[in-house]
Amino acid sequence: MGNLQEQLLQMEQRLERMEGTLNLLLQQRTVKEWYTTAEVAHLVEKAEYTVREWCRQGRISAKKKLCGRGKGGEWLVSHEELTRLQNEGLLSTHS
Repeated sequence: MGNLQEQLLQMEQRLERMEGTLNLLLQQRTVKEWYTTAEVAHLVEKAEYTVREWCRQGRISAKKKLCGRGKGGEWLVSHEELTRLQNEGLLSTHS
């Protein structure tokens, strides 16, 4: 009888670990409407400074959101633009 209880306990522990892993995966895959430059940088494996420069140069479409940090605000990138960047790369510059 003890062996059966031990097996049930092990199965319960495995199921709890699996549930935790699934919850983590769901959190990571949640689609946001807008991403900060830090989030985009993490997702495309570049420095945040690089992503800000891409925004400033028009290499990716982004919008400015006013915030408490000076006059400039911060760049936000839409989910659609992030997907386009990942699939197609940077926009060409308009020189």
